[in-house]
Amino acid sequence: MLARRPRDPLQSLHRNSQELKQQVDSLLSESQLKGVLEASKRRDIYQRCIQLKQAIDENKNTLQKLKKADEPAPVGNYHQKKEEELNLLDKLTHQLQELAVSVNSENRTEIEALTKREEDDDFDEEDEEDDDDKEESEESDGEEEEMEKEQKQERESQQQMTSKEYAAVGDFTAQQAGDLTFKKGEILLIIEKTPDGWWMAKNAKGNKGLVPRTYLEPCPKEEGQESSEECHEGAVEVGDETAEGAEVTQRTDSHWSAVQTALSEQANTVAVLTTMGAIPAGFRPSTLFQLLEEENQFQTSYFLHPELTPSQLAFRDLLWDTKTGTIRSRPTRVSLILTLWSCKMIPVPGVSIQVLSRHIRLCLFDGNKVLSNIHSVRAAWQPKKPKTWTFSPQVTGTLPCLLDGDCFIRSSSSSPDLGILFELGISYIRNSTGERGELSCGWVFFKLFDASGVPIPAKTYELFLSGGTPYERGVEVDPSGSRRAPGSVFHQMITMRRRPQLLVKLRSLNRRSRDILSLLPETFIGSMCYVHLLILYRQILGDVLLKDRTNTQSAELVSNPVLATFPKLLAQPDVMDALRSSWAEKESTLKRAEKRDRELLKAAFLLVYHDCVVPLLHSTLLPPFRWAEEETEAARWKVIANFLKQNQENQGSLQALLSPEGVHEPFDISEQTYDFLSEGRKKAA
Repeated sequence: MLARRPRDPLQSLHRNSQELKQQVDSLLSESQLKGVLEASKRRDIYQRCIQLKQAIDENKNTLQKLKKADEPAPVGNYHQKKEEELNLLDKLTHQLQELAVSVNSENRTEIEALTKREEDDDFDEEDEEDDDDKEESEESDGEEEEMEKEQKQERESQQQMTSKEYAAVGDFTAQQAGDLTFKKGEILLIIEKTPDGWWMAKNAKGNKGLVPRTYLEPCPKEEGQESSEECHEGAVEVGDETAEGAEVTQRTDSHWSAVQTALSEQANTVAVLTTMGAIPAGFRPSTLFQLLEEENQFQTSYFLHPELTPSQLAFRDLLWDTKTGTIRSRPTRVSLILTLWSCKMIPVPGVSIQVLSRHIRLCLFDGNKVLSNIHSVRAAWQPKKPKTWTFSPQVTGTLPCLLDGDCFIRSSSSSPDLGILFELGISYIRNSTGERGELSCGWVFFKLFDASGVPIPAKTYELFLSGGTPYERGVEVDPSGSRRAPGSVFHQMITMRRRPQLLVKLRSLNRRSRDILSLLPETFIGSMCYVHLLILYRQILGDVLLKDRTNTQSAELVSNPVLATFPKLLAQPDVMDALRSSWAEKESTLKRAEKRDRELLKAAFLLVYHDCVVPLLHSTLLPPFRWAEEETEAARWKVIANFLKQNQENQGSLQALLSPEGVHEPFDISEQTYDFLSEGRKKAA
């Protein structure tokens, strides 16, 4: 009888993971069926949680050490399958931690008390954490002793991992005993990698110590030998590397290539701020901000223009419906409303920098490329709760659209990994040098479909933020917090509660909302507070380009100031607010029957637009729009408010236009003409 062929290593680990998943699911079901658990039953479930977590950790350690060369036969999509197994184990660990908290009432009470004390104490955080650690260590001495042996064994097994050389991207000075000081460009040999982001390294002199993962980048290998020069100069590699030591893949997409130079130039400034303690080690130059600055294709105005077919003889996403007499609706794979609620436990920068703006940028993402415009929403912040950011769930009246936390999301992408990339950011100025910059305070990639391709349910989600850039893995926003935490399961749960997080809510669409959003471009993200203005613009765009154009094959310029200037409003939110206010005032005077008359609405909108927007866009009294400059924003709004007041008093802008005080820029033909051939988006490859 032939001996059975041994199971492939990755397949064997997959089978172990599935068995662990069944045990976790069974434990979860048991805890839910029992209702209010007795004390003995709670202790039993808590102990089984610990045992299962240890088994998951063992499977995870074995999986991390596994290499493609260990497989007896070629395996397709090896790294993707390995990453999926790691994600499953992380999910099981998270479920066990939540279950342990729910069944242990005493632990839960203590955790909530610790969390509350931490949120209330804004200025003495370090002292409080030290006191908490002392109290917790006194109560859990016995548990820590039991875990010491496991931690020692884990460290020994991790030391057996293949050592790699890394290059330092900035200077680092030892912060406490056991740290290793190094200079930018120095080559370090990593001898131990730990999930908390602090790795054991050895320099060329043989000195050992802990170093922060965020200061290192891997050295590329060529023909089996590591090149120190390439390690120092090769700034193209951006890791999919995790703290557990997964392989590094080279970024080749055009999005990253466009911003890598700008990010590398800012790396020195960020390294200095990190060393000074002004920002946590997980902060980075903002990736989405650089994309907005470097490439026009991520601007919201770009996605508002109609998309051309490959032949450039017709429009792909702007078609005419002869039955309804307006543009045709375009249902898409993704059409939903997302509400931003709040951000919690966001680290506060030091006093050496002044924060000018706290905001969040979001876009559609497939794990590799940005697929849509990048939409920005500004957050509110109170000194009493410095770690909490909040958003306005619905903007009405005179509130700025920049604060609107209600966002619509549309996408026709068929990618199985389609999701939303959130990046929290701050605009800052250094007090000592006056230098301005933009930093990422954490990011999270939120997938919109599960593994089987089913859309995720509409509900509230609590998303934990990662540090670094969206092309890095395993970086924490503030590694110092987890570094101080003991290694027991109980303290890991406390640490999890202290992790930076984003709270969002997905809302399903009713029929009316679905019909409204279907008139927008197929791929688009924006604020709900001005969606009605976008619809009017799209309807006017359809009238001019599809209904009224005598020759649809002609590419001549179109005389229409609304089409020529409306996309500019998306880059000047205060002018958009002026249009919202003026249009709301006009709508309030219309009768119900008039509001149902589509042609009358468009005619009224054109009059309001010419009275409000056109004079403002070309007024010399209005300073150029600059992001996060409080003085400029205040000066612009003062001009806008005075202009709106005069329009209201004089029943139009004619008097303001003819007034000698209202100086305007010289007339340019671009104010009047719309070149849809050059402005239109080309069909993506």
